[in-house]
Amino acid sequence: MAGALILIVEDNPRNLQLIRDILQFRGYTTLEAETGEAGVTLARERQPALILMDVQLPVMDGRAATRALKADPSTQKIPVIAMTAFAMKANLAQREPEMLDLWEKSGYFNPDNLPERHK
Repeated sequence: MAGALILIVEDNPRNLQLIRDILQFRGYTTLEAETGEAGVTLARERQPALILMDVQLPVMDGRAATRALKADPSTQKIPVIAMTAFAMKANLAQREPEMLDLWEKSGYFNPDNLPERHK
């Protein structure tokens, strides 16, 4: 997957820079959006191989953006990985139960699954 296009949807400039720098260092191409709405638009236009979605975003949060992506036939098969400052799975389950269910069902919630899925 090196060289693949990855969309990062993150409103914190420091987090965005860190994620972008790590991915680009590893050979990936990145797109960035600061709101869920902008992320959905970019995903529809550019069809990235993967989307890294912050949970808490202005305008349209990560949960709503992910629902919009999964409802659209042109983007529904793009894997979406949740990013959150919530350190514990229980915190995410309490605050964002729909997102937790979505990512657990897709198998992307567990970081140990990532290398096999994206080689």
